[in-house]
Amino acid sequence: MSESSFTLLRDIGTILLENGEEVRFSIDAYRGYRYVSVRRYIQTDGFTGATRDGVTLTPEIVQVLAPLVARLPDDPKAVQDGVLGKFAKRPGICVVAKVGSFKGRRGLDLRQWQEDVGWTKKGIWLPYEKMKEIKALFAQTKDALNEVPPNLDDF
Repeated sequence: MSESSFTLLRDIGTILLENGEEVRFSIDAYRGYRYVSVRRYIQTDGFTGATRDGVTLTPEIVQVLAPLVARLPDDPKAVQDGVLGKFAKRPGICVVAKVGSFKGRRGLDLRQWQEDVGWTKKGIWLPYEKMKEIKALFAQTKDALNEVPPNLDDF
């Protein structure tokens, strides 16, 4: 594997949204580091593929975040808006997970925060009505990260 190449290591799963959109969870590698990608994909007449709407998480963030997501109630009316946690990604950058509303709908927001500029454009909002699927994908991702890769030289 080339040091600077992007490699899809494992496709975890997909959440189907409306209008031909979907959110994909995957484990990827870049420059020798594994990370989890949660990204929105679209399919239109003019474009099919990944959008800028997404976030990458370190394996350490997923190990802590997955149990927090698993404890959220499935019913959006049973949860209060608020921050689940703030997780260090690398020096000066963290990912904030919170439950909130956007355009009148509840959701789980995973957004990157940078110390010197504040909120960045990197992030994704996941609709709360898909919480059962979100929980399952986080659990599957956590389990996949705990598996020993067949070739340890790849990491």
